Amino acid sequence: MKRRFGTSPIASITLVLMVTLCVLSAGCGKTKETRIRPEVAGEKIALPAPLSDDGMPLNEALERRRSQRSFTEGELRLEQVSQLLWAAQGVTEPSQGFRTAPSAGALYPLELYVLEKGVLYHYIPASHSMEVVSKGVDAGRLTDAAARQQFVAQAPAVFVIGAVFERTRAKYGDRADRYVYMEAGHAAQNLLLEAVSLGLGAVSVGAFDDRTTRDVLTLPADVRPLYLIPVGYPAGQRQ
Repeated sequence: MKRRFGTSPIASITLVLMVTLCVLSAGCGKTKETRIRPEVAGEKIALPAPLSDDGMPLNEALERRRSQRSFTEGELRLEQVSQLLWAAQGVTEPSQGFRTAPSAGALYPLELYVLEKGVLYHYIPASHSMEVVSKGVDAGRLTDAAARQQFVAQAPAVFVIGAVFERTRAKYGDRADRYVYMEAGHAAQNLLLEAVSLGLGAVSVGAFDDRTTRDVLTLPADVRPLYLIPVGYPAGQRQ
């Protein structure tokens, strides 16, 4: 006589254990979204490899780019954060260290950060990774520093472009500041276009108090914030 599945006590116990483990792990065939999971200051977080052969055609992204100031509460996936960071300052030629945005003298004065759920991360282009800078950043205080523009706190992530001007001044002197500002603009536009390509919305913010913003974000003393770029899913758009 053939034994039916599940009539054995051992088989029943095995089935129960499998179902329990599936529920606890939130698995059962579902694809888990990779999200940022901070631990402690200084922790390194490897980012997914950026995609260079996918995405929206450039001309379409240029046509569709608009400043977005209203966002849903949906978090960004780590893959999206990775792609946005790479678009702004990613390394495209490892042998020379060249990046996605041009830099006067290839000196790369820009420092890129992302604030997500009160945690500030610093992007490390050479290894395409992030490190935790600080936790408990008050988005409300950052909004106050940014002329009380409420969408700064509403966005699930705020990308911060800062610069160490001395890196460029050491070679170009008084001309350096112009070059740094130009470079920040290149990086910001790359990020804004990448956001469009990913189906996200973004807006560049320049209205903020430099000193207060630096203090709220606990940036190094030699890093001057130049851009705040809130990024998220546009309100009314399905995720």
